[in-house]
Amino acid sequence: MKPRIKTMEELSVAIGVSRPTLSRFFQDPGSVKTKTVERIQAGLERVEYVPNFFATRLNRKTTGIIGVIIPYLNDLFFTKLLQSVEVAAFEAGMTVITQCSHSDPAIEARAAETLMSMNVDGALVAPLGDQSDQSVHLRLKSRMPFVLLDSRPKSMPNVDFVGSNHTQSTGLITEYLCRVGDPPAFLAMPRVNFNALEREVAYIARMEKLGFEPEILGTEAVRENGYFEEHGEAVLGDAFAQGRLTDRSILCANDRVAIGALRAAAQHGLSPSRGTKGGLRIAGHDDYPLCPFLTPALTTVAQNTDAIGEEAVSRIMQIIRGEVSGDEPEITLFDGELKLRESA
Repeated sequence: MKPRIKTMEELSVAIGVSRPTLSRFFQDPGSVKTKTVERIQAGLERVEYVPNFFATRLNRKTTGIIGVIIPYLNDLFFTKLLQSVEVAAFEAGMTVITQCSHSDPAIEARAAETLMSMNVDGALVAPLGDQSDQSVHLRLKSRMPFVLLDSRPKSMPNVDFVGSNHTQSTGLITEYLCRVGDPPAFLAMPRVNFNALEREVAYIARMEKLGFEPEILGTEAVRENGYFEEHGEAVLGDAFAQGRLTDRSILCANDRVAIGALRAAAQHGLSPSRGTKGGLRIAGHDDYPLCPFLTPALTTVAQNTDAIGEEAVSRIMQIIRGEVSGDEPEITLFDGELKLRESA
């Protein structure tokens, strides 16, 4: 069994290399002579030692950490987005520390304080929506490089943002639904979610451009604490029980709302379909990872999470490296891609 080494001082004695040299090696092996690197690597093979992440960064101007705050852990969309952020950060030589606000502005504020206390090099934040305390985000921005991703509060126009072009993506699927069936109604959400509200506005604009009358459903909560899936199920469940909307196209604010809508349809013996013109159709937005595996598989429009994550990391690295000049925020929006499946 290899001897366990707990401190850098013990490792220095075990390998026969000075502690400052070891510290330089763990920070940047290229700063140490080749023969010394070989000696250290050979020594590390003989012992069990894991360098303390924070200790190796005490004397550095950078921690090598990007902090990320996301609103939900139980949402696979953010899992996909976080994956793309982590891959891009790894390729940039950075480590990601993730905090979750759990739909609670107080927890979001505490997560921001945690990132500031860790002196992370920069922060990527996907805000909650109207519930967020904007002063928390402004404080983060005053302390470190800061980029918003996925969702942008209108009260923070002077912050770099990377996300989706909801005007394009919502318009794309609205036009599709108008082309294959009756003009769609829009199953919205209580108006606290920035992205859902942007899509609602984009839906109205595209419907009016096409010469159709917009129809908005579900702007008020039907059930207490009902959110996303529960909201979609409740709104359409009530409508179907009254014999309404059973042969309409329904565009949902996001895929999780659409999942609830599909459940409501199944409970009332309805089967959304891409069949002949007319009949019930249900579509969403985001391309949630489970969409292809639902029954029926959900037609939706995909956000480019890979591009969003990569660009967010690229932008914050530019700010960290001092490569950004001027005070104008950079806004980067990526178009969505239509995903045609069985439900519409």
